[in-house]
Amino acid sequence: MLGILYLAVYELSGCAIAERLFRRRGLMTRLWLGLTLGCGMLMWFPSLFAFIMSFNLAAQLLGAALALGLGAWAKWGPGRAERTVLPAEEKPEPPLGLVLACVLPLTVVMAYMQYTHTLRPLDGALYTGQSTYGDMNLHLGIATGLVNQAYPPDYTILPGTLLGYPFLVDAASASLYMMGMGLRWAFIVPGTLMCALIYWGFLMLAWEMTKSLRAALLSYGLMFLNGGLGFAYLFDMVGKDPSRLNDAFTGFYKAPANLIDQNIRWVNVLVDMMLPQRTLMAGWLVVLPALWLLMRCVKERDIRLFAALGVWAGFMPMIHTHSFLALGLISAGVMATSLLWARKEHRAALLKGFLCYGCIAVALALPQLLIWTFPQTLAGKAGGSLRFRFNWANWQNGGLVDEYFWFWVKNVGLVYIVMVPSALMGTKRQKMMAVGALLVYLAAELIQFQTNEYDNNKLFYVAFMVMLPVAAQYLCGLFDRLKGVRGRYLFAALFIAASTCSGVLSVARECVSDYQLYGKGETAAAAWVKENAPEHAVFLTGTQHNNPIASLAGGRLVCGTPNFLFFHGVDYAQRMSDGRRMFEKPEESLALYETYGIDYIYISGSERANYDLDEAAIAELWPLVWEQDGVRLYAVSQRARQAG
Repeated sequence: MLGILYLAVYELSGCAIAERLFRRRGLMTRLWLGLTLGCGMLMWFPSLFAFIMSFNLAAQLLGAALALGLGAWAKWGPGRAERTVLPAEEKPEPPLGLVLACVLPLTVVMAYMQYTHTLRPLDGALYTGQSTYGDMNLHLGIATGLVNQAYPPDYTILPGTLLGYPFLVDAASASLYMMGMGLRWAFIVPGTLMCALIYWGFLMLAWEMTKSLRAALLSYGLMFLNGGLGFAYLFDMVGKDPSRLNDAFTGFYKAPANLIDQNIRWVNVLVDMMLPQRTLMAGWLVVLPALWLLMRCVKERDIRLFAALGVWAGFMPMIHTHSFLALGLISAGVMATSLLWARKEHRAALLKGFLCYGCIAVALALPQLLIWTFPQTLAGKAGGSLRFRFNWANWQNGGLVDEYFWFWVKNVGLVYIVMVPSALMGTKRQKMMAVGALLVYLAAELIQFQTNEYDNNKLFYVAFMVMLPVAAQYLCGLFDRLKGVRGRYLFAALFIAASTCSGVLSVARECVSDYQLYGKGETAAAAWVKENAPEHAVFLTGTQHNNPIASLAGGRLVCGTPNFLFFHGVDYAQRMSDGRRMFEKPEESLALYETYGIDYIYISGSERANYDLDEAAIAELWPLVWEQDGVRLYAVSQRARQAG
């Protein structure tokens, strides 16, 4: 209950601030911006105080107090003007019925998947789904590891290495966890809320770009039920082997939106992006209002809106760096085209506004980039991950796997074919946004920003969400021009079916996916560690990705899984080698145990399977302090022995 009240403080404060700052907007707009702002403050405010006092309970309370103070100022503070309205504008907000009809169903679907995929307990073990089997462990470990950690934080799975990965969405869950919300619910509650706001935000952006109910509805379906033409490959395989249909609903990553063997890489955004990749989820949460504000800035040329956008953008890098970069590129495109096409008497106001926006955003973002992003991206393992690469995931072994345009058509779907003509036929504001989206597309097509080239899709998707409303309006126009032509409804139905079939099948598969993430003994070991081990204890464990000590108990490991560390561009080779040596030759490695300050040795089936483990020597050297279902903990340090 305390955790819910804590979240409510931020959300109510965000709504009060939005009510003051955007008082000329409609109720739906103010509520959406306010709830989104509340989530943003929850991610940022405790961390601001953590730089002074670590990420402890006091930082949580001070963060909430800051949010509450700002909310009180917004509600009752001096200088509050009477509500005025903007000049008359046709359809300033989407119809409430459209918002409810679109947002509520997908929110229910996402709430269900959050519930089934987030540490679902059964007979003492914890379960998850297909898409969260990997990434969930990283985010859990960041959240539990942040508790009482000094700032700037480091990796608990590689202590001493700065946590350059955008961690603020996990900090929000850590805050709720520290305020008494169970770890499971500390992920489910904000995750479901943020996804609902993303659905809502996309509708607001689509409406702002088109003012069309049909275009907004079509673009919404194309966005969240996306999946390309993978269904055609699936149906072809089913025709040859009927058992393949069952495999699509039971196999691991065999759904039609993720067929790597057929070079289908443009996954469904609901189940393969928003659900498992929580930083991307938080990034979309904040980039959608930023894009909406950008359009309003150009339309109204109001310096206050530009300033608000600058503040909003300035806090984005450690929420999601890719979204921040995409917003910057889109803003550059919009700035250039708006200044080029604006009336002479409007150019000065636009230039002044963009300079205000840019200066504020850079001033707030630069410290984040210098502390976290640049050291890891530009100077990480092997000199950083930044390099030239053509055509994203389609470029392998020095050449294209598929013909260039066919790769994008079969991945993105039929809507890709109309992207260029829709941009050329769009309104002036749509063309501005399309130019910005093109800059994002080109950057992601030509530059690899992280060790894993696949991660460039986090840029592509922002360009995709900007272009979809434009493409949807173009398609609606085509449909209207076919009036009187027999079969146009059939043609439209086939287009929608072909555009959403892969996505619907992939969502259905994810809803029924079920995998054990932590066994009964592993779960019990993590619970014992949380209750008995000294704070920030160091553990020698294996490098399995589903490590309960790191993920569930926030323990610090000698070396965590390369599945995460390699793709974050950090150097873990020596620690990994030393960990193996300590497991396999403990008597010869006593100095290493001292060097790493190891408190406990954790041994489970994973360690026994992956190492030539000398458990007999370990048992002779150190006392066994806990055992269940084949999982054992040995106390190495004096403080560990005294603790239990």
